[in-house]
Amino acid sequence: MSDNSRLPKGGGQASSSQTGSSDTDPDSINQQTTETDQAVDNQSSSSIQDLATIPQKAITRPEDAGTTITSTPIVDVRTLMKTYIIGRTRVPALQGISMRVYQGEFVAVMGPSGSGKSTFMNLVGCLDRPSKGEYWLAGKLVSRLSNDELANIRNRQIGFVFQGFNLLSRSNALSNVILPMVYAGISREERERRGRSVLRLVGLGDRMNHKPSELSGGQQQRVAIARALVNGPALLLADEPTGNLDSRTSLEIMAVLQALNEQGLTILMVTHEPDIAKFAKRQVAFRDGLIVQDEQVLSPASAKEEWTKLVNKAATEHKIKVTEETH
Repeated sequence: MSDNSRLPKGGGQASSSQTGSSDTDPDSINQQTTETDQAVDNQSSSSIQDLATIPQKAITRPEDAGTTITSTPIVDVRTLMKTYIIGRTRVPALQGISMRVYQGEFVAVMGPSGSGKSTFMNLVGCLDRPSKGEYWLAGKLVSRLSNDELANIRNRQIGFVFQGFNLLSRSNALSNVILPMVYAGISREERERRGRSVLRLVGLGDRMNHKPSELSGGQQQRVAIARALVNGPALLLADEPTGNLDSRTSLEIMAVLQALNEQGLTILMVTHEPDIAKFAKRQVAFRDGLIVQDEQVLSPASAKEEWTKLVNKAATEHKIKVTEETH
């Protein structure tokens, strides 16, 4: 089910001061497209399914009174509440929300500052515990686990992509990607095999030995995505993944996420930008700690198509400018 042709090819090298932009040369667009197609043929064996967690079998929960669930949600939160105590003040961040996310969904979580979306993501990412309610991850009740058990869940079941790339500046792309597997106790040979596989999967097969300062912003975020995938998570959490990127590079990253989702990866993404949320298959809006809207998107926009239009427009404008300057 691999379909790397859906991933726009990243630009060339960039200094660390260029982390917010993509540096694809408009004059080389057609050449890059051909090279990408050839790379896809050579890498057709690379697939997210080679690494992804096998979907859980149907399970029976106590509250289901013997009823077998035929489709286990990846994320299942039930009457989830989170209250912060600041001095003598109780601040309700989440007020009893319930929500399910199934295998293969791409969900955009939206809402203004203080709406509860970040608290929700922290709970889903096992970075915090709810005050009340239950959280099931891939059929396992995780809201009552110990700190050590939660750490193991975060390492093996959840991949994280943040607004800041959070890469080790002195390590190359491959070393950054394989780091989670060191903590998981995976052998060096297997770490390198998986690391190279996921870097090829996100279109960075020729950038494995580059350090972050030698990569563009889009390429650095691709490294971060590869790092999130390397342990074969059941869920990818993306917190404002395009927040530090310009519009063209944002489309590049969204095209990567859409391609991974089409190969079966479940994605939960926080964003405050409607122009980014439109690429998801489902949009959930938070306000005042409640879910106020939950809608399926029947025809999500294609980030790859929008990216292609944008770079073709840039190429045309560049050629017109060159023509004007030479006459």
